Amino acid sequence: MPKRDREATRARLLEAARLRFSREGYDATSVRDLAKDTGVDAALIFRYFGSKKALFEEATADIPGDLLEGPQEELVARMVRSVIFADWTGYGGDHPLVAMLRSSAHEDARQRIRDEVCATYVRALADLAEGEDAELRAELLSAWLVGLGILRSVVGTPALAGATAGDLAPHVRAVASGLLGRPMSGTSREPGQ
Repeated sequence: MPKRDREATRARLLEAARLRFSREGYDATSVRDLAKDTGVDAALIFRYFGSKKALFEEATADIPGDLLEGPQEELVARMVRSVIFADWTGYGGDHPLVAMLRSSAHEDARQRIRDEVCATYVRALADLAEGEDAELRAELLSAWLVGLGILRSVVGTPALAGATAGDLAPHVRAVASGLLGRPMSGTSREPGQ
């Protein structure tokens, strides 16, 4: 098989995996289903990725790591744009974190969520927090932002689904400032700005 065909097949498998994992989770997604979705033999999945677990890790690897880059006081704004307003159409419209959440019955997925969320974003928010119980307040803010993202993109609640980043800005600013114990700025930018 020419290299271009291999790359195209591998890309189709990743796209199918992203959709299946985000809609059904890890345990409910079978290698046979993924092969059927892409019209290839199931053996190709193992050939290209080595295992279903490795495919899952690669398919959910798009959680942006660049959120930690930039002014500290704008971290919440970057999280809002990434978690709530980013375009994740390649994932059926859902953030890759949703695939991990739907797979959280699987220990590897739960550990990955802890690694991705707690060790990076929660830690960065805790570093911004002033006063006692910074870790708890950082986790509360993270949970709230993830919940907003799920209600907006997965559940599609009317007010959140129709809201813009500017609509949410004063509320996000108030909650983030209250939980972190310091003024937060930069939460009114639209996605892509």
